[in-house]
Amino acid sequence: MTCAPPTEIVVYWRPGCLFCSSLLRQLDGRGVPHCRVDIRQDPDGAARVRSVANGNETVPTVGIGPVMLVNPDIHTVLAAATEHVPHAVPDGYEPPQPGRFGRWLLSKLSGTPST
Repeated sequence: MTCAPPTEIVVYWRPGCLFCSSLLRQLDGRGVPHCRVDIRQDPDGAARVRSVANGNETVPTVGIGPVMLVNPDIHTVLAAATEHVPHAVPDGYEPPQPGRFGRWLLSKLSGTPST
């Protein structure tokens, strides 16, 4: 792996991947510390991705502490970082709240009235 400790958020990516570019741009824009492993240049990184993505080289794949996320969005990454490496989460980050339909669905699933 090309990342040096103590990096705790590792983004496995490859050139030309638009999902990777988008996630990396969002991480950079929020100032989230991370390192990047190009799976085309790092066979160990590619093997790590295959080990968690059913043998596929699905990117972006993000390692956060003990968790590996396959093709996550920025909020999934930040939620996992909040739990496993809270010092890496930008100050003031608030996860998105469900909209009206989401609140209704949660109320039906949980059996509590929606607000």
